Amino acid sequence: MHLYHLTLSRPSGVQTACYGNFSGPKAQEVVVSRGKVLELLRPNEMGKLVTVVSTEVFGCIRALAPFRITGASTDYVIVGSDSGKGLGRSSTEWSLDWTGEAASVAQKQLTFYELDLGLNHVVRKWSDPVDNGANMLIPVPGGADGPGGVLVCAENFIIYKNQDHEEVRAVIPRRNDLPGDRGVLIVSYASHKKKAYSFFLVQSEYGDIYKVTLEAQQETVTAVKVKYFDTVPPCASIAVLKTGFLFAASEYGNHALYQFIVANLLGEEIPQIYALTGRGPRSALAVLRPGLAVTELAASPLPGNPTAVFTVKHAMGDEFDAYIVVSFTNATLVFAIGEEVKETNDSGFLGTVPTLHTQLLADNSLLQVHPGGLRHIRPDRRINEWKVPGRRQITRATTNEHQVAIALGGDVIYFELDPMGQLLEAEKKEMGDDVACLDIAPVPEGRARCRFLAVGCYDSTVRVLGRALPAIPESLLMLYGGADEGGPDSGLFLQVALQNGVLMRTEVDRISGQLTDPRSRFLGTRPPRLFPVSVRAHRSMLALSSRPWLGFSDHGRFSIIPLSYEALDYAAGFASDQCPEGFVAVSKGSLRILAVENVGETFNQQVTRLRYTPRRLAIHPTHNTLFVAEADHAAIPLAEREDVKERLQAEGGMESDAVQGIEFDEDMAALEEQFGTPRGQPGQWAACLRIVDPATLSTAFVVELDNNEGIQSMCLAPLASPSATNGAVETMLVVGTASGLRYYPTECDAAYLRVYRILDAGRRLELLHKTQVDGGPVGALCAFKSRLLAGCGSILRLYELGKKKMLRKCEYKQLPHYIASLNACGSRIYVGDSQESVHFMKYKKADNHLYIFADDASPRYVTSVLPLDYDTMAVADKFGNVGVLRLPPDVSAQVIVYGTAMGGIGAFYPFSSREDADFFTHLEMHMRQEHPPLCGRDHMAFRSAYWPVKDCVDGDLCAQYPSALGAKQRSMAEELDRTPGEVLKKLEDIRNKIL
Repeated sequence: MHLYHLTLSRPSGVQTACYGNFSGPKAQEVVVSRGKVLELLRPNEMGKLVTVVSTEVFGCIRALAPFRITGASTDYVIVGSDSGKGLGRSSTEWSLDWTGEAASVAQKQLTFYELDLGLNHVVRKWSDPVDNGANMLIPVPGGADGPGGVLVCAENFIIYKNQDHEEVRAVIPRRNDLPGDRGVLIVSYASHKKKAYSFFLVQSEYGDIYKVTLEAQQETVTAVKVKYFDTVPPCASIAVLKTGFLFAASEYGNHALYQFIVANLLGEEIPQIYALTGRGPRSALAVLRPGLAVTELAASPLPGNPTAVFTVKHAMGDEFDAYIVVSFTNATLVFAIGEEVKETNDSGFLGTVPTLHTQLLADNSLLQVHPGGLRHIRPDRRINEWKVPGRRQITRATTNEHQVAIALGGDVIYFELDPMGQLLEAEKKEMGDDVACLDIAPVPEGRARCRFLAVGCYDSTVRVLGRALPAIPESLLMLYGGADEGGPDSGLFLQVALQNGVLMRTEVDRISGQLTDPRSRFLGTRPPRLFPVSVRAHRSMLALSSRPWLGFSDHGRFSIIPLSYEALDYAAGFASDQCPEGFVAVSKGSLRILAVENVGETFNQQVTRLRYTPRRLAIHPTHNTLFVAEADHAAIPLAEREDVKERLQAEGGMESDAVQGIEFDEDMAALEEQFGTPRGQPGQWAACLRIVDPATLSTAFVVELDNNEGIQSMCLAPLASPSATNGAVETMLVVGTASGLRYYPTECDAAYLRVYRILDAGRRLELLHKTQVDGGPVGALCAFKSRLLAGCGSILRLYELGKKKMLRKCEYKQLPHYIASLNACGSRIYVGDSQESVHFMKYKKADNHLYIFADDASPRYVTSVLPLDYDTMAVADKFGNVGVLRLPPDVSAQVIVYGTAMGGIGAFYPFSSREDADFFTHLEMHMRQEHPPLCGRDHMAFRSAYWPVKDCVDGDLCAQYPSALGAKQRSMAEELDRTPGEVLKKLEDIRNKIL
């Protein structure tokens, strides 16, 4: 079995970040590390961070720091990663102290080193003892910018230290409700330097941000002042930009992906991903859909079903559109865009005919193309008309700012705008068959006209030089692509939409017009229509099929991503001060103005708040409702929250949604998300069960657990009812809980199996009974032949449903450590151990006996197990390794989708042929040699850090082929007996198969 690994969605979690001027002297930018991805972020005019560049380094990034060479105006980034050579010590140099006495009397030291530029060597200058609770150092600017030295962040204190300087100490302010035995530690900081003064922002582990300033007389610091500033969720890193923004990389937020399920509960074209994210009051249930999120800015009914819609500006230099033109079968309506969109009659457009096309020409005149001819509205409001000869009609039209082409059946007539502002007929050409579609690209910068016109005919051809197509073309669109988009060095690409729902993309040679490198992708069941829109200030493509798609250039690579919106009939680009880059569209009898959010993201999401950290997720097989198990350690249950009761009393004792749950009250939920919840004692738990409607993400039912129980496992199990005589089964919700669970070591007061009956079509739960079990917390549950398998610590048990409790039927006590996962298929049971990988087991009914018949010889710290078929299992461990285990050589051809704790989503795709496996294996080998990782980490060593990589191609490395130099691309392609275009096509094809 050979797999192709590809990251579908980059991780959203940030480990560390640094601020600087990296691309220009005044550029306000932040470099962040997301695991093995390095990104450069920059705030746009709206204050939103956008990704300027992102690259895989194939190494673990440990630290980032800005560095500026003396006299330079821009910064460099110093990256600390695992690619460096570590220094080792012999084990004989260390002595072991099993009692911990040596550690208790050890004293931390603060040591200052100085770089001697003359010797190019680091010299130790001084060393002082420091508070044993010290956990972080903050450098203080020296020389002309400050007194120098460092701030030592210790438990409850911030201490200033410098050579030959008396220690200056300040107490960190603490919350009133914080227990006296809990200290305050600083976890992140940011420095902000101005001409007159500098200050520091530091954040505690509770999310509180403090402003730290130094009072100094010359080079002597007299006081350290710490003042509360604000509270945000705890961050892994913070940075202050000179434009006034605070960048906060949240430690726990939506990027923490705990569990997900892929299912199509809503009957859409593509299945959804239901994911549990976050921690504590920042937890959420998210629905991820492949595609871009769309915001509907306006919707208005129309007096009929429109056939087309267009937008035009007043003048070429205008930033925003002036008119929306809506065409019907026998009329045209024009709407003026201003403070509001309203109908107008003074645009010059003819309203008694349908409109086929509109265009603002280079001399600021307007053009309306209708079946009877061309209506040219001059800037001085004079109108010129060109009538179609005879009884023929215009069927298709395309324009740019200087050129017009129309189709009359099988004839194409070409017009050009002359220097006097006249639209003159220049050429007429017979195509030999009726024209189905045509398109002309915008005039390239520095040119007087576009050289090529693409014409699609009903004989299944596209004519630029002539190319046969597999189906009749429906629509055409020409786009520029490459690094110099629209410039003289950019490529010209022809997009051809076919009536069979396929989009073909081919490159047009800008000298000869020859069509090369065709690629195709299926878009939907309806013949796609292609429309030009603006994305990131570049001409892009909107394709309307059974669902809408957006095609755009994303960091030099053309991406086509579906939009999460209903099917549309016709569209046009739209720009206004409220919506700089959007589009106006018609669907049936309504006009809509839409904008696309987060362009470049693979998934869009809808979220709903949860009360506690989500632990488990299950989907009812018939009712399609979502069951969410939530639990928090060291938390106070909702019924015991005195602060909630006081807040309700302060509001006049009114009933509030907060009585049912903080997550239902927007104001209180926002406060808890910012400040967090009161802390409980170790071993104290708060937990609840929730039923969610997947269509609206609304909570249908929620119930709190009592008895200080935390949820450890959950499953939906069809169990045989003890009162049924015909063997009938009922699907029950079974929950494994532990009372007073504590860690280090893991122990609990008691463990239970809770069985709930599902009522009201999956919208309500009723507790049937609760059974205490021994052996340890119930870490995993699984349905098995109308019975229940439960992993109680290291013991596997088989239970049967009883009238008053679960009845133990069989158990197996020889598993190594702790059962982390359970799966069953037929008569086989797949047990995932927390440290010893997967065990294949069977149940012998005649002997009522469980036994192991195969196991994995390699120890793995299992976090997730997925059965692929009867003999094959996919296993993921806590170190980020994914393996596929199987018994015989038979294999299933399924795509394995995984999620990471940093918020990334990826897939393993099994190759369908030996040819593909060989091709990508050799491409990966050449990429390792010709395009090594940015940070110098050996790619093979990185992928094999824990287990040697085997029969798996790294698609993320192969996907960097387009970013390699042109000469290296050609060299690698020649080694593979391919052209660079063929290599790029193979990469695009396999990505499209996965997505």
